[in-house]
Amino acid sequence: MIEITEEDFSVEAVVARLRTGGMGAVVTFIGTVRNESKRKVVDRIEIQVYPEMARAQLEAIRAEALEKFGVEDIVIIHRYGILKVSENIMMIAVGAGHRGEAFDACRYVIDNIKSRVPIWKKEITSEGDFWVEGEGVE
Repeated sequence: MIEITEEDFSVEAVVARLRTGGMGAVVTFIGTVRNESKRKVVDRIEIQVYPEMARAQLEAIRAEALEKFGVEDIVIIHRYGILKVSENIMMIAVGAGHRGEAFDACRYVIDNIKSRVPIWKKEITSEGDFWVEGEGVE
């Protein structure tokens, strides 16, 4: 499942979706808005996305991870819009028979999202607004 949305998501609902008889492990990554970046206090962030291209890249990354690591299922949710400190930005959840491949697949997905998916983040601080370059969105 891939979702690109302005709405928040339920971590519990995503995990429940992956809990089946064949899953011995469910590994999650939840990215949230930090209150500080590069010694600046962050008030909020703005995330912009090119939805069609982002969805295509997320689908490709998901398919690669499913094949490469032999996991059962992967859910990727990424938000866009204006987000406040401590709000959820994204979630990756991987269901697998064993923890090793679940952790490896989760890391593969996040690393590839940061380097391949057209999503941009602007941090709004008391010192001004700053586009985050070269780091991806986390």
